[in-house]
Amino acid sequence: MKKYYLTTPIYYPSDNLHIGHTYTTVAADAIKKFKKMQGYDVYFVTGSDEHGQKIQEKAKESGVTPKAYVDKIVADIKSLWKTLEIDYDTFIRTTDPHHEKAVQEIFTKLYEKGEIYKSKYEGHYCTPCEAFWSESQLVDGKCPDCGREVHLAEEEAYFFKLSKYRDKLLAFYDENLEFIQPESRKNEMVNNFLKDGLEDLCVSRTSFDWGIKVPFDPSHVVYVWIDALSCYITALGYGSDDNKNFEDFWPANVHLVGKEIVRFHTIIWPALLMAMELELPKKVFGHGWILFEDDKMSKSKGNVIYPEPIIELYGIDAFKYFLLREFSFGQDGSFHRDKFLQRLNSDLANDLGNLVSRTVTMIEKYNEGIIPSPVKEGEFDNSLKETGINAAAKVEEYMEKLNFSNALEEIWKLIRRTNKYVDETAPWILAKEEDKERLDTVLYNLAESLRLVSILIKPFMEKTSVEIRKQLGLKNEVSWDDAKVWGILEVGTKVERGNIIFPRLEIEKELVKLNDANQKLIDSRNKGKKADKVEEVKEKVEEITIDDFDKVKLKVAEVISCENHPKADKLYVLQLKLGEEQRQVVSGIKEYYSPEDLVGKKVVVVTNLKPVKLRGVESKGMILAAEDSTGKLSLVSTLEDLQSGATIS
Repeated sequence: MKKYYLTTPIYYPSDNLHIGHTYTTVAADAIKKFKKMQGYDVYFVTGSDEHGQKIQEKAKESGVTPKAYVDKIVADIKSLWKTLEIDYDTFIRTTDPHHEKAVQEIFTKLYEKGEIYKSKYEGHYCTPCEAFWSESQLVDGKCPDCGREVHLAEEEAYFFKLSKYRDKLLAFYDENLEFIQPESRKNEMVNNFLKDGLEDLCVSRTSFDWGIKVPFDPSHVVYVWIDALSCYITALGYGSDDNKNFEDFWPANVHLVGKEIVRFHTIIWPALLMAMELELPKKVFGHGWILFEDDKMSKSKGNVIYPEPIIELYGIDAFKYFLLREFSFGQDGSFHRDKFLQRLNSDLANDLGNLVSRTVTMIEKYNEGIIPSPVKEGEFDNSLKETGINAAAKVEEYMEKLNFSNALEEIWKLIRRTNKYVDETAPWILAKEEDKERLDTVLYNLAESLRLVSILIKPFMEKTSVEIRKQLGLKNEVSWDDAKVWGILEVGTKVERGNIIFPRLEIEKELVKLNDANQKLIDSRNKGKKADKVEEVKEKVEEITIDDFDKVKLKVAEVISCENHPKADKLYVLQLKLGEEQRQVVSGIKEYYSPEDLVGKKVVVVTNLKPVKLRGVESKGMILAAEDSTGKLSLVSTLEDLQSGATIS
């Protein structure tokens, strides 16, 4: 059998997935099912990128270990894929032991080949994206990917010699015109990143420790580029004792990714593969974002739509159909709840659901539920047959380009043409006129057209395909080639009318139900996270003795000056007066207080902490503060206005 390998991104499980993340996986699932129907041996990989600073910080905020934090979210992801009946072959996690071992071997191999070297990094760092940026790459002083604040970071690191692969990448693009799709993404890569040359790539970190240790230098952890991107080969067994899948399926036929990570997959990943002397993927397709009513989904904006309530209310197939039909896969699209419900009514209830219902009903009414023999052709038959026979080839053409929306449109052309055929032939009039032979032919043609539809929609709407075939009395074993032939529906098959597959909806009522269900899920998840955090805090409370407490020296200090940290956006450098003593403390309270709020105020300071350097500035002590569950922060002080230097005991 011909082999076909496709992947989704290796998702970053910092929180539950919304419909924007679901989009890629639903598309990949449709590709797998389509290719399998064509006779391919298909391997489909998805997974989770679980290391890094952001995960470590999220876990700390939740009061759990990083592994416990990601375990819960990964369980939710797998549960969602099960609900959506996603037919993946491997779910790779960067915390899987075999992956960690392979990554260490890859890192060592590249180091020994001279592709990786040790140096020092200083640059602008975006924590949410876990990316370093040069001054020229910043947009209005902020991260060019997510638009959020960056801070200067300096640390020892290992670097991959990405700069040496610029010309090789450009040559590869020229020789493989289909490698980056859509074409506009290729232009972005060349003009924004390759045209002026590439900088070497930081591939290790020391400022956090949640990651795979560099085997020959364990103070470093392997950074995301080598860790997460290698999942595409470790998921196939690369670097393990059983690498048969790697030998059979690599290189990937297509990596499906969101447009924001095209750079990683079309510049960094190919360069790493070149350095490892491995074949490059055949295609990287960077799809657009799903916005929410024309704005990017964000928890902070409160406009996140989760897939679970939509599936629960309207079913898996309605959800999948809308995602793949409404949006052009290479472009941004906007999820509007009213548009979703309107399309369910127009396409699924009015067009498809109504066609199935009246076809089966008429066969039951006019021929005792038996599919009759077509013996008397009429003037509209050839037009219907031509539309039906040509549909599969047109769907194939669009699917090869990953144009799901137009592929579905071709199927719906057949559905609409069949509905029109009902009106043109008017079976109820033929029944009254007792033109039995013509009526039988019309009923057969309607059922045969639905047979074709049931095959064509299977990659996208498998449950609906099964239900249509059940009502037509057909088996579910089909091949794509069965959709290219007219007239193979067996005469004498008994139909079996079932429930209406897509009932009509009252839009206004459904909008309220959908909003309420989504908000209920959000509230439930927020409540669960708070409960988990409280429970973890309870478990970790450890009693101390008075001797332990006496080791901590607390004093009242007066803030005499407050300046911005020269290398960190969120830090202040404060000068404090403690009686006759003056000392310097660095504190991360900039987002809560202005310098004017602080100068002259009395605060409580831990005075016997070991001095440390924060972003290159020495700090001798720590200012105490309290933070509640809403994120509100207040500095600790005393009820009475005591002199600076007063001891707290």
